[in-house]
Amino acid sequence: MTYTVTVEKRTQGGSKACRAFRAQGKMPAVVYGPNNEAETILLNTKEFEKIWSEAGESTVLTLSGLDKKVSVLIQDVAHDPLYGTPTHADFYAIQADTVVDVEVPLEFVGVSPAEKGLGGTLIKVMFTLPIKALPKDLPSEVLVDISSLVTFEDQLQVKDIKLPQGVVADAEPEEVVALVQAPREEEESEVSGDVASVEVEKKGKEEESASDNK
Repeated sequence: MTYTVTVEKRTQGGSKACRAFRAQGKMPAVVYGPNNEAETILLNTKEFEKIWSEAGESTVLTLSGLDKKVSVLIQDVAHDPLYGTPTHADFYAIQADTVVDVEVPLEFVGVSPAEKGLGGTLIKVMFTLPIKALPKDLPSEVLVDISSLVTFEDQLQVKDIKLPQGVVADAEPEEVVALVQAPREEEESEVSGDVASVEVEKKGKEEESASDNK
């Protein structure tokens, strides 16, 4: 899905001007890139917030309203510490024929027999995956099928993830993505059993010592 954001050039700088813009519902931002001179801009805060929540940081946005349309990725977003609303954004200008490096969120799908059948707990080791791809091939998320986690010894690794065509993982193939941990009750039961045996052994030694002292 393609998102277009209408922006306008920002001619005033400084914290006072930025506070005034935010009071008008406008968010200050900057767009830059290897072939783009840094440019300060303004955009509608609510519009950006809606697009950002839907698109995420790995989706290409088109900025319109400047001298020319610019394709960008969301590089960074600053938030209001009290309300959590976006207050500033950095956009990275990209070229259609140039591979970009981004991190995309992982969406875990399917059912793990080790989790459902054996009562284990799914442990997500990775929540995002660094990838390389052309802008047109960038996915908004990567699906991770956990149905191969059948036992507590099984692990899902980066090399097990099926990526869309044109997308390459930028991480070690053996890096663990997810696994299923055994139920805690079993571990607690083993610990309780060990403690009980220690107590019995301790009690036996105390009785033996008391008998020797008679």
